[in-house]
Amino acid sequence: MTSTAYSRSSKLPGGGPERRLPPRLMRSLTSKIEPKKLGVGLVAGCCLALLTYVSLAKLFAIYSPVFASTANTSALMQNAPPTSSKPSVLETETIPPQETLGSGGGGDSADPVDPSEVPAGSEEPGLPEAAVTRKDMAGSDEPGLPTRKDDGDNAAAEPTNKPTAAAAEDKKEGDDGNGGQGKMTCDENGVDEGFPYARPTVCELSGDVRVSPKQKTVYLVNPSGAGGFDESGEKLLRPYARKDDFLMPGVTEVTVKSVVSAAVAPKCTKHHAVPAVVFSIAGYTDNFFHDMVDAMVPLFLTTAHLKGEVQLLITNYKPWWVQKYTPLLRKMSLHDVINFDAEDADDVHCFPAGAFVGLYRDRDLILSPHPTRNPRNLTMVDFSRFMRGALALPRDRPAVLGEAPGMRPRMLIISRAGTRRLLNLDEVAAAADKLGFNVTSAEAGADVPAFAAQVNAADVLVGVHGAGLANVVFLPTEAVVVQIVPWGKMDWMATNFYARPAAGMGLRYLEYYVGEEETSLKDKYPREHAVFRDPMSLHTKGWQALAQTIMKQDVAVNLTRFRPVLLQALDSLQQ
Repeated sequence: MTSTAYSRSSKLPGGGPERRLPPRLMRSLTSKIEPKKLGVGLVAGCCLALLTYVSLAKLFAIYSPVFASTANTSALMQNAPPTSSKPSVLETETIPPQETLGSGGGGDSADPVDPSEVPAGSEEPGLPEAAVTRKDMAGSDEPGLPTRKDDGDNAAAEPTNKPTAAAAEDKKEGDDGNGGQGKMTCDENGVDEGFPYARPTVCELSGDVRVSPKQKTVYLVNPSGAGGFDESGEKLLRPYARKDDFLMPGVTEVTVKSVVSAAVAPKCTKHHAVPAVVFSIAGYTDNFFHDMVDAMVPLFLTTAHLKGEVQLLITNYKPWWVQKYTPLLRKMSLHDVINFDAEDADDVHCFPAGAFVGLYRDRDLILSPHPTRNPRNLTMVDFSRFMRGALALPRDRPAVLGEAPGMRPRMLIISRAGTRRLLNLDEVAAAADKLGFNVTSAEAGADVPAFAAQVNAADVLVGVHGAGLANVVFLPTEAVVVQIVPWGKMDWMATNFYARPAAGMGLRYLEYYVGEEETSLKDKYPREHAVFRDPMSLHTKGWQALAQTIMKQDVAVNLTRFRPVLLQALDSLQQ
């Protein structure tokens, strides 16, 4: 229905002289204002009201706590106009983004925000990380609009979350050794089904760590006292990487002591920017197999991710052992080894980057993925590559038959001067030579780099079960290993000490089991003896019984039986 109050008068349908008159008030108004101009003014007023509504609605959408608390705040603000450095009257009544991130001083207005100064985690330049809360809205004149919580007339609003400054201060205190929060976590799960040697406890320390070799103590600034310490705030460790009850009493005991503040810890005399690793070379070291499985492989497993940026501290220090493996230790750490047994030294070494007390280990010459021991999934292929790199060994792959005319694959036979000698080594070498091998023999000695070079030059390595075969770590990947297994049910040892490790190193593995007529035990024991009748009974009596019987034998392989193994080795090099 159209109103006639603002329209011109018109004749009634059908015509006629009569005219419909407006009321007296309207007649008076129309006498002063033209109806056309009045209509235009009405339209303009409506537009103004609409614009005011839209402006307020948009403002509510930006600062409403409902919108601010959702994950879509950034997307919503992308459509907002850029914030002006000279805010309008309306902006000064709210909390503009510049003020929230401003210095909080007493200026008339906050400076424009430099995008490079936006706090980490903010998705939009110039926007505060924290959303406005209902508490911020208390006392607001407008529903849904936050008010500034001013200490003064022009003070900027406080951000709702300010972790950065406090975290930086805590970090600074910890780095300076002034009482940062320490932490110790220990791996004490030493049992592994099917593996008879329990693993030792290994502890990893973070925070302010101070090492006093003279006191055989590692101090951890640990105000909370948490981390598995005993009632006196200590944890005792013997950091040798084989938990053997027979050996452990000979391993230096290291005390990890929790202290409540840096003030009660010994004062630092030497500062190190890298983490520390404290470990022992006691036990069975000086046997190449144990040097690898109880020291080098665990050391690699513990420190490989540090890429040389680590400080080694050795207990049960043996100068000749350190000299023997200096090239490998230099590859493990870019820093000179510290003698943990130097009791005449009063130095206190400080490690704000943390420390390991003990070494992680897996099985002997075996590395498998594990969330604690091996979270980076290192393999024995990685270890062999590391060893070749440490000694600058040139060959990563063996020779392949047919690559070069007249090429003869090289075979190295490991000789032994003690037990488990290959009595007919010369005959074996002659048989291999007739099949086309270039044969040499050598015994592993104290010169590790020299013997490693000989092993790396070989395409096939042959040896009787023993420590010398641990030199497989220097072979080129895909080379061939032939293990001669002595008499006496040594299947488990042959498999777990060399067969599985060889596969883990990417080598081709062959084995030859010695018969009753090929062992020197036949000349020492009657055939009714347990060594022939029931060899497993000797295994159940422990290592000492085994070492005095089965392990003290020499072998002379039957060349007729052994020749097919040599042919298999030759065939493997054609693949």
